[in-house]
Amino acid sequence: MSTHPPRSLSRVLEDLGSTLLDLLHGDAAAAGDIGGVGIHDPHDEQHYPDHAIVLGVGVHGTQEISRLLRSLAEVGATALVVRGPVDGAEELEPVVAETGVALLALTRGASWAQLAAMLRTLLAEGDVGEVEEQTLGGVPSGDLFALANAIATLLDAPVTIEDRRSRILAFSGRQDEADAPRVASILARQVPDRYLRLHEEHGVFKELYRSEGLVHVPAPSVGDEVALPRVAVAVRAGDEFLGSVWAALRKPLTPEREKAFLEAAKLVALHMLRFRAGTDAENRLRADLVTTALEGGAGSVQALGRLGLVDEPMLVMALGVTPAPAEDPAHVTAERQRLASALAVHLTAVQPRSAVALLGDVAYALFPVPGDTAPARERALQVAANFLQRTGDRAGAFIGIGTVAPEPATLARSRAGADRALRVLFSGETARRVASISDVYVDALLLEMRDLAIANRDELAGPLARLAAYDAKHNAHLVQTLRAWLDAFGDVIAASASVFVHPNTFRYRLRRVAEVGQLDLQDPSARFSAMLQLRLVGLNGSGGVRPEGTDPTTATG
Repeated sequence: MSTHPPRSLSRVLEDLGSTLLDLLHGDAAAAGDIGGVGIHDPHDEQHYPDHAIVLGVGVHGTQEISRLLRSLAEVGATALVVRGPVDGAEELEPVVAETGVALLALTRGASWAQLAAMLRTLLAEGDVGEVEEQTLGGVPSGDLFALANAIATLLDAPVTIEDRRSRILAFSGRQDEADAPRVASILARQVPDRYLRLHEEHGVFKELYRSEGLVHVPAPSVGDEVALPRVAVAVRAGDEFLGSVWAALRKPLTPEREKAFLEAAKLVALHMLRFRAGTDAENRLRADLVTTALEGGAGSVQALGRLGLVDEPMLVMALGVTPAPAEDPAHVTAERQRLASALAVHLTAVQPRSAVALLGDVAYALFPVPGDTAPARERALQVAANFLQRTGDRAGAFIGIGTVAPEPATLARSRAGADRALRVLFSGETARRVASISDVYVDALLLEMRDLAIANRDELAGPLARLAAYDAKHNAHLVQTLRAWLDAFGDVIAASASVFVHPNTFRYRLRRVAEVGQLDLQDPSARFSAMLQLRLVGLNGSGGVRPEGTDPTTATG
């Protein structure tokens, strides 16, 4: 069991060192608690948590690293991670001593994204609210890394704790004593597909699912890779299969160690359940705090205080997902949660004080900004657009952005604006995937006017009603003609081409529009009235009205 505090640099190096991280220079023991993870971007404004461990993605060369170390010292960062190996690393020792910012190297081939995820996992406990420290079997509750190290000590072999999909949840130290496949698994945080297929072919997983004892796995052979034999044990809570623990062996386990391994699996189950329960509780707590903050009531200031968002302007982002037709509701819910978590990671990297929570079908983000300025609003749009670009089109996600809220009392207005913008994006009125309410304000008003027309069961009136009735009786396409002419700003050639008729035919129909509808096409007010009514309503087969873009089979107007 580790003797280092869970948020200390020494603990990070103990859990992730030798496999992922090397301390090049600095005193890990002298560093205080790590406040969070930051990602360096030389082309953007930097916002790091207090006492951050900063990931220097793309930072190379001693001069560039020296400059970054000095700038990080000014904001109180704890450590900087750069890609290893670092040429001329010895030249950086005086700079580290001068700044007090430790310098670490990320192993070649390791993923920055996986490192960020693992660091956040290690530092996650106690981020929201106050959680009283508990222990299970002498190990801090839910601390799977500490538990992996304890089991490795009992077995005298490096171990990994994996979930049901063979993703690495935690691993012990001494992984350098294992083999290349184990190192590859840890770097990717996932057992490689080639070994998963091999285990499936040999019935390893089938045996693991049904066995109450240890499962011995001979040394796998894939190409020229040399691997050690494994022994695995299932982790269960009653009938539920939670995951497994795997040990890479250089020598067989003694009967005493086999018994200890089986007993350890029961303890792992308790920790995994506690970790899951803790995560669920934290998500619920964060959702409650974000909800309270968005309501803008008496508890808003206190909720923002617990989220670390007091006394600064912010705006609300609303992330929504369009489910595919006949898509499994459970899958849609899981996709919303996945995107909400991904948005939280993305925003935290850009603005560490951001908070995200899934409330119903929408994930809301509180995103701090410097103030109600055009650059601040534009930056929020760019951050949201970058996120949607990374998630791809398959997710069917949209983000609406509200107005800047300079104080807690105005957060509810920002949320309402974000919801209104999101609705416009869902409606298909614009081809955008992200928009602020200021960009789509008129479209939002039109949607709300349509709602009013539906609620009032409004029917067509005036010239448009007469045209619709004539079309229903004579199939004359007069409403279509009027719409095309108005959309083309009176350009007959363009309008006729849009409805695929000859210009002379179109001119004849346009004269009939004026005659049948008793509509003065030269009157600006009459044209505006017709344009507005056409935007607000559509026509069903009987000449009645329905909201634009709705299914005519379900219209009530």
